[in-house]
Amino acid sequence: MSGNTFGELFRVTTFGESHGPGLGVIIDGVPAGVKIDEALIQRDLDRRRPGQSKVSTMRKEPDRVEILSGVFEGVSTGTSLAMVIRNTDQRSQDYGRLAELFRPGHADLGFFKKYGVRDYRGGGRSSGRETSMRVAAGAVAKMVLATMGVSVRACSMMIGGVYAETVDWSVVEENIVRSPDLAAAEKMVAAIRAAQADRDSVGGIICCEAHGVPAGWGEPVFDKLDALLAHAILSIGGIKGIEIGAGFEAPKKRGSENNDSILPSGFASNHAGGILGGISNGDVITFRAAMKPTSSIAKKQHTIDKEGNATEIEVLGRHDPCLVPRAVPVVEAMTALVLADLALRNRAARI
Repeated sequence: MSGNTFGELFRVTTFGESHGPGLGVIIDGVPAGVKIDEALIQRDLDRRRPGQSKVSTMRKEPDRVEILSGVFEGVSTGTSLAMVIRNTDQRSQDYGRLAELFRPGHADLGFFKKYGVRDYRGGGRSSGRETSMRVAAGAVAKMVLATMGVSVRACSMMIGGVYAETVDWSVVEENIVRSPDLAAAEKMVAAIRAAQADRDSVGGIICCEAHGVPAGWGEPVFDKLDALLAHAILSIGGIKGIEIGAGFEAPKKRGSENNDSILPSGFASNHAGGILGGISNGDVITFRAAMKPTSSIAKKQHTIDKEGNATEIEVLGRHDPCLVPRAVPVVEAMTALVLADLALRNRAARI
């Protein structure tokens, strides 16, 4: 199976399955001399881990990170940095009845048609649990970016049709849905609980910002900064769309309205989302990602079995009624991986 590696100079390879012994990541390209704070890696893993609130799956995984190589006395050595976490609370028996059925909204059918075999225990490599190692790698990328004054943050801008009407980044980690609006957060929780009571699920929109990115990051033509961001974010399971800057509102404007006037003090607006011609322009990089409702729901649905026969399915077990809050750190991680890679590539742009 290919497609397990992301990046050019800051290169990340993940491995492991949802119901296997554990998951891991190998990062090549971490410059020597970067302070690697294991507590910060664990903090981001804790933000993504299951069982953290009443609106997430009740699977109880500590997701304790183990650094196996590439760090000596708290500092990166310049060699491959390897990390693992162990699975401790998988219940593979919960999936036994699904061995012959394809779950609607999942990768089951596609995996089976492609490989002729699939890991039905939670989806194997297509499981959202795979993103744990992206988050661990992203935390390291954030440490590399911090040495350049760059930071990344994300939040839940909409869940279940409820939008944040105000944006206060200081409250994002103070509520279980990671909303920047505490009043909207309560309504978001209610929307999730209502769907859960109906054996259903909801989706939402994640907003992400990168601050401190200097002008010049991004490679012309195929490796544009916005193209790589789209690649990275759309590689996250459940993400179905991304819009950068004004996004889909831009076509509604005239050029004179959409262009960001350049003043001696900087840009007058940021409809471009901090990216022009595929290269960062020095403004805040901003985008929004749309996440679909969780596919695993207990409500009865139509499907087929491996023989192609029509049947019905109820996906029971421990599943998130909304993936958005736990996906926030994943979006941050993938953004950080893109920026760390382009930062290193930019050093070779000119003498």
